Amino acid sequence: MIDKRIASAAAAVADIFTGATVMIGGFGEAGSPIELIHALIDQGAKNLTIVNNNTGSGHVGLAALIENGQVSKMICSYPRTVGSKVFPELYRRGKIELELVPQGTLAERIRAGGAGVPAFYTATSVGTPLAIGKEQRHFDGRDYVLEYGLKADFALIKCLRADRYGNLVYSKTARNFAPIMAMAANTTIVQTQYQVETGEIDPEIVITPGIFVDRVVTISNPAHESQLVAEGRVYP
Repeated sequence: MIDKRIASAAAAVADIFTGATVMIGGFGEAGSPIELIHALIDQGAKNLTIVNNNTGSGHVGLAALIENGQVSKMICSYPRTVGSKVFPELYRRGKIELELVPQGTLAERIRAGGAGVPAFYTATSVGTPLAIGKEQRHFDGRDYVLEYGLKADFALIKCLRADRYGNLVYSKTARNFAPIMAMAANTTIVQTQYQVETGEIDPEIVITPGIFVDRVVTISNPAHESQLVAEGRVYP
């Protein structure tokens, strides 16, 4: 088996290329890989399509990546949340594209992409502007809209513990989108708070098996988005 440990966040994201589609884990602050995102800002890849539940807060993390002009399109469920300042302003000025996806549909599109399912039908957006221009079918007395699976070139996710082979466990709700994003990306990059030896993670509690992980970098004291925002921090 392959040792997937990487020396630094910078090295872990070094090959993310301009024009890539990148899935970024996180549900607001929970599970957001701040250090990997900041390393991507330093790396400088542009014209990125980002898949995330929201668009970040303040001027750090995902919001900072957007503010730095590196994101051309967001695929998300909540483009404007408490603390989100950067994306709404850029969107109103026509500087960034938005593909709005209901949260459950977003999760299923990512799961489908990772499972090799090209498309599926859902009733979620029937009768709303989100259904305009999409194929619709009628099953068992109900209308459904066709949605396509989502895949990505890279996924950036955060876990609590990882071993050298990339087996992962998460901290409570920080799990959110990370497991399905790891399955849907060609290259999955993980930041972990604790690096443990092989065998220290009970196989019965592994959430993401190492087969879906390519790189693991240890960030022993990860930043908390809410704290950075409260302090008025700006990155870079």
